[in-house]
Amino acid sequence: MPGCFSLTASRDRCFRYSFSSHGLKSTTTDLGEGTIMHCWVPKSHSQSKPTLLLIHGIGANAMWQWHEFVAPLASRFNLYIPDLIFFGDSFSTRPDRSETFQAQCVVGLLEAHGVKKMSVAGISYGGFVAYSMAAQFGERIERLVLCCAGVCTEEKDMEKGMFQVRSVEEAVSILLPQRPQQVRQLLKISFHKPAKNVPSCFLNDFIEVMCTEHLQERKGLIQALHKDRKLSDLPKISHPTLIIWGEHDLVFPLELAHRLKRQIGESSQLVILKNAGHAINVEKPKEMYKHMKSFLIDPLPPPKQESRSNGRKVD
Repeated sequence: MPGCFSLTASRDRCFRYSFSSHGLKSTTTDLGEGTIMHCWVPKSHSQSKPTLLLIHGIGANAMWQWHEFVAPLASRFNLYIPDLIFFGDSFSTRPDRSETFQAQCVVGLLEAHGVKKMSVAGISYGGFVAYSMAAQFGERIERLVLCCAGVCTEEKDMEKGMFQVRSVEEAVSILLPQRPQQVRQLLKISFHKPAKNVPSCFLNDFIEVMCTEHLQERKGLIQALHKDRKLSDLPKISHPTLIIWGEHDLVFPLELAHRLKRQIGESSQLVILKNAGHAINVEKPKEMYKHMKSFLIDPLPPPKQESRSNGRKVD
């Protein structure tokens, strides 16, 4: 159990209050077959606003990864921010661990809330789920934002030394840390400028509150993401897509951003954020929001090859 005061639990409460104060409410939906999903949804869905779905990654629950974006986005969109299966209050007794299953659960959740059309933004693992949604339910997706999502990775990439880790087991130990030193490793590969000298008591608190539930199931998600993955098996999509990537991403190196751009083709544009690693939602939230806003709200410009974080477009 955490100590008398938990900084992590306290931040969790603050995020919960912030989500509520910006017009969202916490809901739980039973999808049947042992699957329950938690989601932050609008207290009042406005027909005059477009709908935007925000999908988190492996690192934490929806609140922790999207809290910087709720205030500016809630005034412009009907926001739906789910906890994926085995995160937050979402759970399933079904054995499927694929992003395909996660995508089906998210679509089922939105159907339960009466949402038929939406734009989708996904961070890291959430980008895998977002891409799968576009591949499976293309007619429902208007625009797509994929942030540091190594969708185009292949199983052989690890064998060739593309990643900081040498095996899936090593990746699991870092992405699902159970000791302070593993959290420090996670910070090191996730941030361009990671925090240093963080006391172990704070790291143990974070582990206890955020990293102990559904541990085996989350391991299964990571293993399923990697096993037998081939670029040739990845479905093609043609949705207008914004790809945002940290220049110094060590979790999913920049090569995977260019692969994704080539995979989607002319309907996609790539933005590379300078002086940022994998956790661009924490290191560069204002720049990330600026590009999301331009893409999701403003009229779509002609496709660009890539742009840099200073806003200049490079044809």
